Amino acid sequence: MIFSWLNVAILLALAGGLVLAAGPLLLALVISPRSKGRALKEPYECGMPPHGSSWIRFGINYYFYALIFLAFDVDVLYLFPVAVHYPSSKGFVAFVEVALFLAVLALAVLYFWRKGVFSWPRRIKV
Repeated sequence: MIFSWLNVAILLALAGGLVLAAGPLLLALVISPRSKGRALKEPYECGMPPHGSSWIRFGINYYFYALIFLAFDVDVLYLFPVAVHYPSSKGFVAFVEVALFLAVLALAVLYFWRKGVFSWPRRIKV
């Protein structure tokens, strides 16, 4: 194999990337303050002393809302490229595709609504 300047440049870029990636980690290990004692194992609550246990059980409704939000948020993100391309499209094909996409989203919202996912319980049972 012929070793050229391109190979040297690639190896230097690789070494520089490794230094830039590992440098902050090693620097944090060297200069970070060390803490020992009771406060190290306590949960952090915005600088205030914690009250009670950190191992409490949350209702699963929080996670359902988060997952539904992510699903619909990602689906709505697909509408932005369509909106940019829509003025240059010819015919009603783009309109029918967008209408079908929005109809599927509307059916999903109706399905979740009928299942009672959007109704927040008054008291979360643990």
